[in-house]
Amino acid sequence: MLRILRRVLDGLYLACGLAGAGFLIAILGLILAQMIARWTGNVFPGGTDYAGYAMAGASFLALAYALNRGAHIRVTLLLNSLGRRRRLAEIWCYGVAAVTAVFFARYAVKANIWSHKLNDVSQGQDATPLWIPQIVMSVGTCVLALALVDQFLRVLLTRHPGVERPGLSDGDG
Repeated sequence: MLRILRRVLDGLYLACGLAGAGFLIAILGLILAQMIARWTGNVFPGGTDYAGYAMAGASFLALAYALNRGAHIRVTLLLNSLGRRRRLAEIWCYGVAAVTAVFFARYAVKANIWSHKLNDVSQGQDATPLWIPQIVMSVGTCVLALALVDQFLRVLLTRHPGVERPGLSDGDG
């Protein structure tokens, strides 16, 4: 049962990472469309706003995937110097990070709901209802919170050492 859950969670993190990469490709497409519009003497209204939404989507959706691949900034030098106490530090760090991420995810979802209720729209040329791009932020923060709770429970309940960056040994930083 735990293997199935691990596979599902890893699949979710990978899917979010791929979606984040898709948003990076969307940024490229939007920039190219803006360039072509300028060269042909046309206007692409809201192109900059859409690129900003895509940047937020790329950033937030990739958070959980990056966490599980060891791409987030960690103070490995400090953790390595703790010796036997490293496990306690890992538990503490993941616990604080998980609580913070759950708090952030809760308020990201609440902000999304309020934007929808208030019919809030962007102030740019596109006048996009803000709840639409905020959905991506809410999903990304919720998946990050899930990933941090997942890592916290793994470190707490098993001998899992926490996220390590592939290819780095204890002395490499």
